Amino acid sequence: MLRHMLEVIVGATRHVKLFRNGQNQAVRIPREFELPGTDAIMRKEGARLVIEAAPKKSLLELLMTLEPIEDDFPTIERPPPEPVDL
Repeated sequence: MLRHMLEVIVGATRHVKLFRNGQNQAVRIPREFELPGTDAIMRKEGARLVIEAAPKKSLLELLMTLEPIEDDFPTIERPPPEPVDL
């Protein structure tokens, strides 16, 4: 009961193992700590390593990453509409 109360107050904790993945140090994230999506943000705060879900990009942010279109587009003729008998 006391442990559960502490987890609610402090947050769930779990002991995990670190391992090497090529030149990188890695850790498996247990299921109860999984983050949504496929990207995350990592930062160091003193001795703590903080990993959080990356915010979804807005459409405006995505559009800002695109290169401008330099092509010349052909002129499209727009004839007047045909008359309609009502």
